[in-house]
Amino acid sequence: MTSANTPSVRRVVAQHPAHRDDIGDLVTRRPLPGPGVDQLDPFLFLNHHGPQVYPANNRGLPFGPHPHRGFETVTFILEGSLAHADSAKHQSVIHAGGVQWMTAGSGIVHAEISPEEFLREGGPLEILQLWVNLPSRLKMSEPRYVGLQQEGIPAVELSGGGTLNLIAGEWQGQTGPIESLTGVFMSTLALPGGAREQLPVAPGRQVFLYVVSGDVTVGGEPAKAHHLIELDRDGESLAIEAASDARLLFGHGDVIDEPVYSHGPFVMTTRDEIVQAVEDYQNGKFGGLTL
Repeated sequence: MTSANTPSVRRVVAQHPAHRDDIGDLVTRRPLPGPGVDQLDPFLFLNHHGPQVYPANNRGLPFGPHPHRGFETVTFILEGSLAHADSAKHQSVIHAGGVQWMTAGSGIVHAEISPEEFLREGGPLEILQLWVNLPSRLKMSEPRYVGLQQEGIPAVELSGGGTLNLIAGEWQGQTGPIESLTGVFMSTLALPGGAREQLPVAPGRQVFLYVVSGDVTVGGEPAKAHHLIELDRDGESLAIEAASDARLLFGHGDVIDEPVYSHGPFVMTTRDEIVQAVEDYQNGKFGGLTL
């Protein structure tokens, strides 16, 4: 029983394993979408690339110029480095511990490739990319991009021994460096074995919790690496205990509750909007990108 002063704990509804779907020589796992889950509104898609070690003189990542419209991409560089360029003239190279947050909005062409140094020297690589939906009123927002190195992301020490890397939203009086259009909270968690944390989450918010590595229990249920943990929306907190050193992706957001029509790199609310997106891209309205 929960006392009046103790926050109620979110219950695990399901655990969704990531399925292997390698892209060439890039090790890729995808828990979302999967056989048991289409989306966790507003979270649409997660690719987990690596962990793996690239040899010297490698071909690097295969994500050359491609378009997006109607949502945001959040890319977590856990190991290695990632070069970004887009048709809105943003460019960066982000290293391990850093994050890229791109609002595709009305339309953008971008490339995510390995920088020259990584192609030449190789090394470890592990990257997560999460797609976050935008409500219909914001789908045609002006594109934007923020690239953060690790030192630009506050590392908040938690009471149970873990560390929360605060990317977007508020935590214990601190504000993350990314201001989300929709008030999404986003972080990564590093938990040493034995850490026990109770993390506040406002009731009604959709939690996104993915176990990158390690063994944990969530709400008292064991969970292993490469699983997306679906929780109910009723509780006021998330209870996590690490059985071993663990790393997790932890976010939450308001449910949009609108139709989702997706076609490849476009995510809209009607089929007609998808047709328009394809037409606009083919007519050059997203701008161009030459590498």
